[in-house]
Amino acid sequence: MTSTQELNARAIALLELHRPGDPVVLPTVWDAWSARTAVDAGFAALTVGSHPVADSIGKSDNEGMSFDDLLTRVAHITGAVDVPVSVDIEAGYGESAQRLISGLLEVGAVGLNIEDTVHSEGRRLRSSTEHAEFVGALRGAADDAGVHVVVNARTDLFIRKDGDDADRVDRAIARLSESAAAGADSLYPVGRHEPDVLRRLTAELPLPVNAIAVPDADDPASFGPLGVGRISFGPLLQAALGKAAADVLGRWR
Repeated sequence: MTSTQELNARAIALLELHRPGDPVVLPTVWDAWSARTAVDAGFAALTVGSHPVADSIGKSDNEGMSFDDLLTRVAHITGAVDVPVSVDIEAGYGESAQRLISGLLEVGAVGLNIEDTVHSEGRRLRSSTEHAEFVGALRGAADDAGVHVVVNARTDLFIRKDGDDADRVDRAIARLSESAAAGADSLYPVGRHEPDVLRRLTAELPLPVNAIAVPDADDPASFGPLGVGRISFGPLLQAALGKAAADVLGRWR
């Protein structure tokens, strides 16, 4: 098992990669093969996506798998690569903050995404205060464990299209700012945004902002000038590879 000191060193290394205007790219992986492929391509850290992991084990996203299912796959990944690994833990699988942090550290992960849609409770949206309190509990549990687990606080306001379009950006900024005050390290207004919206989010939020990118279509150089501090792919890398595989296999039908 990796020592607390080693885990904390990896966590700090991951945190220091988050530089607004010079974003870290965290390829979203789902198994040992995809993780090795990304590291061999030169990436210094990875994130594990719940959606691609669920697809890879024949279960559904939105907490169709259990936290233990996820940890099993994360252990394969951290055993295969020697870089910091963050993990999308969806809304927390109904687990306590202490259990989430201890489980991630036991398998060698040093970062997490936490979203505000509670899938196990009819997909309700946590209030901004409730979500911030959960972020604070995760930060406290990580502090108690002696590892600065990098907390990426996510809001689903944009992809859910909750409320009025006119003030959605304002509400997202207010919501994520609460999570920042509670102990988050980066902020994830998940969804695809027009440049002016993304520029406003990065300008008004107090921490590095995570943007999602389409790996086979977007210009990697386009995110830095918008102030982005972190880039991930969600399920889109797996989808791109699936399309490429379908094209190859199609020749053999």
